[in-house]
Amino acid sequence: MLAMPKPRLPHLALVFFLALDAAPLAGAAEIGDPFASRALHAARPGDSVAGTLRAACRGAVTGAALSLAEVVDYALCNSPQTRLAWANARSQAAQVGLAEGAYLPSLSASLSRSRNDSNAIGPQSSSQQTLGTLSASYLLYDFGGRDASLENARELMRALAATQDASLQAVFSSTVQAYYQWYTAEAAVIAAKESERASLESLKAAQARLRIGSGTPAERLQAQTAASQASLSRIQSEGAAKTALGTLANAMGLDAHEAPPLQPPPQASPDDRVAGNIAELIAEAKRLRPELIAAEAQVGAARASVGAAQAAGMPSLSLFASRNYSAGGPSAETRSTAIGVALDIPLFTGFNSTYRVRAAEAQVEARLAQRDQVARQVSLDVWRAYFALVTGIEAVRASADLLASAEQSESVAAGRYRAGVGGILDLLNAQSALASARQQQIQTLYNWRIAKTALGLAMGQLDFAQLAAPAK
Repeated sequence: MLAMPKPRLPHLALVFFLALDAAPLAGAAEIGDPFASRALHAARPGDSVAGTLRAACRGAVTGAALSLAEVVDYALCNSPQTRLAWANARSQAAQVGLAEGAYLPSLSASLSRSRNDSNAIGPQSSSQQTLGTLSASYLLYDFGGRDASLENARELMRALAATQDASLQAVFSSTVQAYYQWYTAEAAVIAAKESERASLESLKAAQARLRIGSGTPAERLQAQTAASQASLSRIQSEGAAKTALGTLANAMGLDAHEAPPLQPPPQASPDDRVAGNIAELIAEAKRLRPELIAAEAQVGAARASVGAAQAAGMPSLSLFASRNYSAGGPSAETRSTAIGVALDIPLFTGFNSTYRVRAAEAQVEARLAQRDQVARQVSLDVWRAYFALVTGIEAVRASADLLASAEQSESVAAGRYRAGVGGILDLLNAQSALASARQQQIQTLYNWRIAKTALGLAMGQLDFAQLAAPAK
C-alpha cells in the first residue's frame, strides 16, 4: 500500500474557511452577533420592545400572597403567549441578519482524498488522488434585490416586535380581568354568606313566632324556602370562586391547581370623569396601538416584496475567484487559479417574474386593506371602552345608593317582623332586594375596574403605573 502524501496546498486559509463552515455546529451563541440583531427584539418575554412595559420577572411563585402587580408581572414573564411572541421576534431578527449577510462575499473550501484500485485486466493497479478547492464570490449588483429583501426583513421585524407588544398588552389585560373576576367571586361569596345568615335568622324568627302562636306554618315554610335558596346561592358562589381562581392561575401560565395566595385589591372609588375627549383618545390610540403599528409594518414589508420580485427578473453581476489543487501522485500535481466577473441574465423563466410581481402587488393591496380594518377596529375599541368606563363610573354611584336603600329597607322589615307587626313576605322581599343590591354593587365595581383596564388596552397604554402597586 502506498503511503498517503501530504497535500502541498498551503492550507492555513483552507483550514480557516473549513472552520468557518463548521462554526454553526458549535452553536449560535458561540458565533456572536455581527449584525447586532439581538438589539431588534426585547431582552425577555416580559419586556416591551417599545419600552412602555417591562416586567421585573421576580422568579418562581413563593408562598406569600401576591398583589395584582405581582400577578401581572408573573404572567408577562411566564405566559406561553408572551414567550411565543418573543420567540417569533427573535427568529425574525435572525432573518434580518441573514438579509444583512447577503452584502458580504461568500467563501467556501473543500478537500477530498480518494484511493482507486483496479484489477479487471492485467496486474492490479492502485492510485490515490487529493483535491482541494478554495473559492470566493461576491454579488456586485442585482438591481436592488438585496436592498428590497433587507427592507422586507426589517419591516417584518418591526411587525413582529409590535406583535410582541400587543401580546404583552393582551396578557396584561386578560390577567387583570381574571384577577378581578376572582376578586368579584370572592366578594360574592361573602355577600352570599351574609344573605344566608340573614335568611337563617328570619327562619329562626318564624319558628319562634310559630311556637308562641303569633305565626303560621306557611310563614315558617316560606322562611325555610328562602334559607334553602340562600344556602344554594352560597354554594354556587363558592364554586364560581374556585373556577375563577383556576382561570387566574391559567392566565399566569400555571396549572389550574397551582394558583398562589392572593391579596385583594385596595379599596378605590371611581374618578369624577374620564380624562380627555373621545376624538383625542382615538387619535392617540392610532399612534400607539401595537396592532396598528404591526399592520403598517406589514404594508412596508409587502411593498419591499414588490421590489424584490422585480429585481428577481433582472440581471445580476458577480465577482468570483477560486484556487484549485489536484494531486494524483508525485508526478501528477496541478494547481490552478481563476478570477473573473459573471453576468447572469434571466432570458425567459416561464413568466415567473411577471406573476411574482403581480402577486406581490396584490399583497400590498391586501395589507393596506388589513391596515385600514385594524385602524377602524382601534377607533371602535376606544369608543366602546370610553363609554363603558363612563357608564361604569355612574353605575358604581347608583349601586351604592341602591345598596344603602336596600339595607335600610331590610332593617325596617326585619324590625317590624320581630315586633309582630310585619309580614314574612315583606321581610323576605326586603332580604332578596338586599342580596340583589349587594351583588349589583360587587358587579359594578368589577365592571368599573375592568373598564379602566379595557380603555388602557384600547389605547395601547397598559403598564404597571395603572395598578395600585406598581412593579419595582
